[in-house]
Amino acid sequence: MAVKRDYYEVLGLTKGADAAAIKKAYRKLAKKYHPDMNPGDKAAEKKFKEVTEAYNILSDPEKKKLYDQFGHVAFDETGAGGNPYGGTYRQSYGGPGGGYREYHFEGGNMDDVFNDIFGDIFHHGKSQGFSGSGGNTNGGFQGGFGNGGFQDSGFGGSGFYGGFGGGNFRSKGPDLHAEVTVGFDEAAFGCDKIIRLQDPSGANGGMQSLKVHIPAGIDSGKSVRLRGKGMPGTNGGENGDLLLKVQVAEKPGYERKGMDVYTTVTVPFTTAVFGGEAVVSTLYGDVICKIKEGTQSGTKIRLRGKGIVSMKDPSVHGDQYVTVQIEVPKYLNPAAKQKLKDFEAACAGKARSRTA
Repeated sequence: MAVKRDYYEVLGLTKGADAAAIKKAYRKLAKKYHPDMNPGDKAAEKKFKEVTEAYNILSDPEKKKLYDQFGHVAFDETGAGGNPYGGTYRQSYGGPGGGYREYHFEGGNMDDVFNDIFGDIFHHGKSQGFSGSGGNTNGGFQGGFGNGGFQDSGFGGSGFYGGFGGGNFRSKGPDLHAEVTVGFDEAAFGCDKIIRLQDPSGANGGMQSLKVHIPAGIDSGKSVRLRGKGMPGTNGGENGDLLLKVQVAEKPGYERKGMDVYTTVTVPFTTAVFGGEAVVSTLYGDVICKIKEGTQSGTKIRLRGKGIVSMKDPSVHGDQYVTVQIEVPKYLNPAAKQKLKDFEAACAGKARSRTA
């Protein structure tokens, strides 16, 4: 009996790889070795079975835990425990000469994996998914890739039986990811940017220029999707998308928290004492704010609607919060110093009278 290769090695991974890495590796290898992509290639068929078996185990948290601890022996059906996991997805493939072969996907839900690998070929029939259902072979989805096209043969037992005609299938191209930096005001009000990126088709000297609309109110970490600007699809499948992750540059004197903006304003000592007005800069222009008599340093003034516009509702804006900082005079002439001395003495006299 041939010795099985380590499942991590089969998928080209190191032991302990996470779920995302396992799924990514399987999608790549399953597409590479799938019988439809390699008609009549026995070696590719064997590889497909091998990577599928590895994915069955490593994609299931419980099975993966057992495999990491005991290795292949945990799933040796000749052992006392046998295979404790039921549920099978069976895919029948019509190979050269009209013969059929079956590949088994135990347990789990294979919808997302096969959708990512094989595009919309699985969405033209009446199947409601690829989930296994216990050990009953009539409970899971059974599809045949034969030469007779798609034939609906009704519902048998608790499963669905049908056939998918052989031949090429369409697959959407992979998405591309890039980053773009925009100014603080550009993010607040929206803008159009021209970016240059590597052309996935290889045309135009390897580079392409794209006009991108940055929506008003966007924040760092958000992405803009450009449909059809990703990698080309296969066999007439649509292109993937380009996802641009936005980074918003800082603006001196402004801090953004969600839709709200935070700034500061410095007022003279006398304005804080006697009250008055101060000019405050906002994203929409300068406004005049009233400073109340006796305002303390650190006091916040709320300017309603002077923040960032909502991406979902352009009629909604955040607020601007202005922190008052009191300017302490550094240089005083003798007369001014004397006045402050008199002020200090007056304040001290009032304090003594209150405590008497």
